[in-house]
Amino acid sequence: MLVSVPVVLAAMAVVRLTSPGPAIFAQPRVGRGGNVFVCRKLRTMRLGTPSVPTHEASASQITGVGRFLRASKLDELPQFWNVLVGEMSLVGPRPCLPTQARLIAEREKRGVMRALPGITGLAQVNGVDMSDPVACAEMDAEYLRTRSLRLDLTILFRTLVGRR
Repeated sequence: MLVSVPVVLAAMAVVRLTSPGPAIFAQPRVGRGGNVFVCRKLRTMRLGTPSVPTHEASASQITGVGRFLRASKLDELPQFWNVLVGEMSLVGPRPCLPTQARLIAEREKRGVMRALPGITGLAQVNGVDMSDPVACAEMDAEYLRTRSLRLDLTILFRTLVGRR
């Protein structure tokens, strides 16, 4: 986390210099047990973009710097704060919006909601996104059934190097 502070500060400065608005984006997300918490990310979208799941957002709303931040996963670094305060873990099911009722229901059916959400997860590194709630919840449940330190390290590695 300490190593990420200078990177986050530099990225925040670039976000502020290249587009109006705050550098950090805070959004309610669903965590363990269905509890809602505020998830923080570097802002990659233009101001005024509707608060919708990423797969429903218009690609034209992503800023130039935002494209780089997303591709490099640097936009996720502020979530280390969420990890530090116990709202998230490094690896786990990605937190969803409270409006994603179908995904929440599918995760509840499979016991996924009892886990802390993660900055990265098995579904994410396997290209399964929240646009398919059943597939996403099944992949999240598979992670919980098979999780281990080795699997977590593999997921972290795959997240960092972008390998699927």
